[in-house]
Formats: sequence, C-alpha cells, structure tokens
Amino acid sequence: MIAKLKGLLDETGSDWAVIDVQGVGYLVHCSARTLTALGKIGESCTVYTDLQVSENDMRLLGFAEGSERDWFRLLTQVQGVGSKVALAILSALSTAEVQTACANGDAAMVARANGVGPKLAGRIVNELKDKAGGMPGGGAAVGAVVMPAGSASADAVSALQNLGFKPAIAASAVAKAQGELGEGADLNALVRVALKRAAG
Repeated sequence: MIAKLKGLLDETGSDWAVIDVQGVGYLVHCSARTLTALGKIGESCTVYTDLQVSENDMRLLGFAEGSERDWFRLLTQVQGVGSKVALAILSALSTAEVQTACANGDAAMVARANGVGPKLAGRIVNELKDKAGGMPGGGAAVGAVVMPAGSASADAVSALQNLGFKPAIAASAVAKAQGELGEGADLNALVRVALKRAAG
C-alpha cells in the first residue's frame, strides 16, 4: 500500500495532480483544498495517499494532510458516500469544519458540498457524530473552538473519552471549560471543569 508520496508537482487538473517521484509520475485524485496546498508546478510537495481498488479500477487519492486522509476514510464508510462525494465534501469544508458539522449534527453545513443532498448529509452527520470528537489532526472543533492535536484541550477530550464519555460530548464539555477558564488553562483544570459540564 502506498501511504505517502514525496516529489515534484508535475501537472494538475480540475481534481487531480501528477507527482513525479524520482522519474515516476503518480496520478493522484485530490480535493480542491489539497490541489491549492500542493503549490506550483515544479515545486516539491508531499501527499498523503489512500489506494482504492475495485474490480475494474485502481485509484490513488491524495491529501495535503494526514487528517484530511483520515476524514476521507471515515466519510467513505458511510453508505452512499464514494470517493467522489468524500472529495467534494473535503473541497467544500476544511477538516475542522467537517468535524464541527458532525459533532453538532449540522447537516446543512455538509449539504453545501456538490452532490450532497439533505438526506445524505443527515446520514453522514448521524453516523459520524460520535466519532467526530476523537478524530486526529484537525483538532476537535465545537462551535468556534478548535483544539489542536497535542494541546491541553485535546488531551482533556482524550481524558474524558477514557472515562467513558462519547467523543462529541467530551469535545463539547472541554470547549465550554476552555471558554470559562481561558486559553492558558492547564490540563487538570480543564478536566475538572469539563467533567462538571459533561455530567450536567
């Protein structure tokens, strides 16, 4: 399995790019956000990849960040969401926005993507709601609060999940605690206040 490509950006199209890795050109299908992040033709770039194999096709999907690839894999587990729809969602929304939409059950936000109707958007947020808070990379985003991976707030979410709280509830409680305590709050204080909010 090809997990990552590091090389030169050789060519791009509306939803694809060719990455030249020591003379071998890899065709990768990308979201609009990834294509923008790759830079200019001839520049070096790194692409995180996912290889999809079907009966009559082999397709390499490319992502600028590991978190975008993680969300792509999660989205394609939902019935009715193929690689094309997942890329459309990741083109319309950042990973943090997808996370916020799923955690808050905001189907209308997901429905902004091309080819995603209200019914499918509803299914996506319902199926991924409990998984949204625990996703890496994009940070747990609830409302306007984003928790970067490795921060005290992200560690607090993890601590609450270890105590049995669902990811979305843990993320929401920590976001409220962060709002009360301010940016400089340490892990112990965040967990203490978040536990009260989650249990309340």
